Order: sequence, then C-alpha cells, then structure tokens
Amino acid sequence: MAFHEVRLPARLAFGSTGGVERRTEIVTLGSGFERRSTPWAQGRRRYLIGANLRSLDDMAALTAFFEARQGRLYGFRFRDFADFKSCAPSEAITPLDQSLGVGDGVRTRFELGKRYGAGEATPARRIHKPVEGTLKIAVDGVQADPATFEAELTTGVVTFTTPPAVGAVVTGGFEFDVPVRFDADRIDVTLESFAAGRMAAVPLIEVRV
Repeated sequence: MAFHEVRLPARLAFGSTGGVERRTEIVTLGSGFERRSTPWAQGRRRYLIGANLRSLDDMAALTAFFEARQGRLYGFRFRDFADFKSCAPSEAITPLDQSLGVGDGVRTRFELGKRYGAGEATPARRIHKPVEGTLKIAVDGVQADPATFEAELTTGVVTFTTPPAVGAVVTGGFEFDVPVRFDADRIDVTLESFAAGRMAAVPLIEVRV
C-alpha cells in the first residue's frame, strides 16, 4: 500500500472533528422484523481538519503536506487526540492496559489491539501504527524487559525472542496513530486579509493496512 510513515503536524489538526463510522446492512422482512448484518469487522474513522486554521503560514504548511502526499495517493499518520492511547486519554499508559493474547510455548508474534467495551467477546481494533518509545509489554502481569521483544512500528506486531509460556497472558500499553489519507484531491483557501485567511474543511479517512 502507498503509505508515508510521517505524522500530520499536530498544530494543523487542532479544531478537527471526526469519529468512527460503521456499516450496517438492514433488511426489513415481510413480518416487520429486521435482519441486521455488517460486512465490516472493524469501524472506520473519518475526520475533518483545517477549518479552524487562520494563519496563512499554517494553511501553506497544510497545503505543502497535501502536495507531498499527492492528494489522495499516499496515506500518512494522524493523531486522533480523542483516542490515541491504549487507555483513556487522561490516564497514564501501563503494560496491563490491553490483552494481546495467551502464550502457547511456541507463538512469538502478538498483534497490538484495543478493545472498546468489557469482555473478551468485544472485537479488538487492530493497532498498526504504535508510537515509538511508548510501548510497554507485560507477561502474566510482570513488565517485560524491552530487550526481550521487538516492536514493528509500521505493522503493530510485537515479536518475543523467547515464546511466552503456555497459558501466560500477554498485555500491553502504548500510544498510537491512525493510518489515514486525504479523502479529496482539492484544497480551497480564501484570502481574508494580507496575514489571514480561511480554509475549507479537508476530509481524512482511515485506511486499512
């Protein structure tokens, strides 16, 4: 997939709006009952950025970032300030935040994920873009030495040098970015004075990686 491992500068995202989108297919039966299903295993995030920018310098910076991504062609990292940690935004990350799996004495690779809601039956959102230097891992509640595992920052996979023991619960805490792309091939700017302007909201959409 065409993707640039670069994050949109935070100052260009202030005032952004957005959230998660689900796709549900509903069929109303002759009896009046409904049959509901979804082709999506996970939600998809959408955002609008740029509408609060007034500085011509900031608008020029966003335009340059847009040009470097060639519009919708290349994906990039985006920090969703409402949801960028394995825990609540106001809390400190711990290695016990999220369950990553259970050891079987052979398995060495574990995928990062985040659950929204209680219970193991809650689908986990795959986290593909952890932030460097933020990952903490624990095995059976004991924080693992960073020398005992390697984290792939572009895929969200943790690989242990030695497989966790049978039945050992692997957990982790981390910050993460959302892989997105621009969802338009055009940016519009209105000049309001010699030093200020107004930019139309620029849409972003999460990409599957």
